[in-house]
Amino acid sequence: MKCGEDRMKNFDFAEQFKVRTKIFALRVIKLFQALPKDSEAQILGKQLLRSATSVAANYRAACRSRSKAEFAAKIGVALEEADESLFWLEMLEESEIIKPSLLVALKQEAYELTAILATIRKNAAKK
Repeated sequence: MKCGEDRMKNFDFAEQFKVRTKIFALRVIKLFQALPKDSEAQILGKQLLRSATSVAANYRAACRSRSKAEFAAKIGVALEEADESLFWLEMLEESEIIKPSLLVALKQEAYELTAILATIRKNAAKK
């Protein structure tokens, strides 16, 4: 492997993952906009909106971290927020506010983001 090639692969992944987390946040914004206007839907929706947008914001902050410790901390927050997003999606489904069939793809993405962030955190802890 040529010098710098590994760094470029990491850079490409980081940039692609930034886009992926941002798209997740934007999809949740669209979902929130389509929610019923009753208080239950709005309360659960706002919780989801906060956690999903926080995934993208904290991953972006992690990419700008100044130390390994700061990186690990920000990744940890992004991981918690991704898992919390999955929880709020489950709550919207199980409370029958949204039909399960409408949440399959978004729940899958939240699950995958959680898994990826868990792996990143695990690898960061090794270094």
